[in-house]
Amino acid sequence: MTKIRVGLIGVGNWAEYGHLPALNLLPEYVLTAVHSRDITKANALAQRHGIPHALDSVEALVRHPEVDLVVVLNTAPQHEATVRAAIAAGKDVYCEWPLTPSKAVSQELAALAKQASVRHIVGLQRRLNPDYRYVRDLLKDGYIGELRSVRLHISVEYFQRERKAALHFTIPPENFSSLLSIYGGHYFDALFTMLGHPESISALAVNQFPEVTLIETGEVLKHTTADQVIVSGSYANGAVLTAHIEAGKRNNYGMQLDITGTKGDIKIWNTTSFGNAFNMIEAAQGDSQPMRMLKVPPRYNWLPENDLGGSQLELAYLYAAYAKDVSEGTQLAPTFTDALRMHELIDAIEVSNRDGARVQLK
Repeated sequence: MTKIRVGLIGVGNWAEYGHLPALNLLPEYVLTAVHSRDITKANALAQRHGIPHALDSVEALVRHPEVDLVVVLNTAPQHEATVRAAIAAGKDVYCEWPLTPSKAVSQELAALAKQASVRHIVGLQRRLNPDYRYVRDLLKDGYIGELRSVRLHISVEYFQRERKAALHFTIPPENFSSLLSIYGGHYFDALFTMLGHPESISALAVNQFPEVTLIETGEVLKHTTADQVIVSGSYANGAVLTAHIEAGKRNNYGMQLDITGTKGDIKIWNTTSFGNAFNMIEAAQGDSQPMRMLKVPPRYNWLPENDLGGSQLELAYLYAAYAKDVSEGTQLAPTFTDALRMHELIDAIEVSNRDGARVQLK
């Protein structure tokens, strides 16, 4: 297979912590170019990682003859222009979630990508974690019988009342980079990829931090997005959903997903909602049985041997999925269409919270 030549746009922490280790792990890829608004940062990253070309504009990168896949890692408000440039150049494009801050704009980008016949990926990588893929198959095979209830709890040590200046972009609501859009987007996508979407939801979103202080400068900024989000829902078969996402958790943070069926139970949990720790899976069948640890079978591993952490591995699985899509014609990697589905869910949550009403999902 010819290697997929990658050009990175954006050189923040997530690029170096997540994307570069994931891409370097996979033999299907080679990093060929990088761009940052600060060319000195691009040059430094290129030198550290042996990337041949550090380029001084988006246009130079998307038009570069040694770039097949444009990876968009700048902030959400910058995604639209960058993705448009990649599509106009006829290049396949990966864009971090959120695709854009606007459902209408994201819809337009999806249409443009289709018209240009370019492949598109959105960074909703959590669904490709082998733990979730394994549990999805267990559910399809009837491991717990018919679904009765789903309970998801995500507690985030980030998004505190005091934040690092590097996280200032999470504060303005127009950036669409809040607790709900980022953590809600990633976890709801993983959850509903396993279980399907509920038919209707009700939501409560509460802002407990009306002001946020930047730690390095002491600057105090107005903050209007939710720090606590609670969603309840119902499925077509009568199963119920409860989800609670909370920011600024000082201790005992992490994630826990409990899935209850007519014949058994499954629990997935972690001591962090984002980081190096790996998920644990426990399950039981029958009545009054102790939960036992389940090990993911080797067939769910698509990667070479590695020492990457949990969140890095999820990215590596996304890139592995895309490489399969290119070489085998599969449709494993999430696309801009999946981003639109997540936009619709977040819109429904916001409408339900605003109107105090249950909302039917499409």
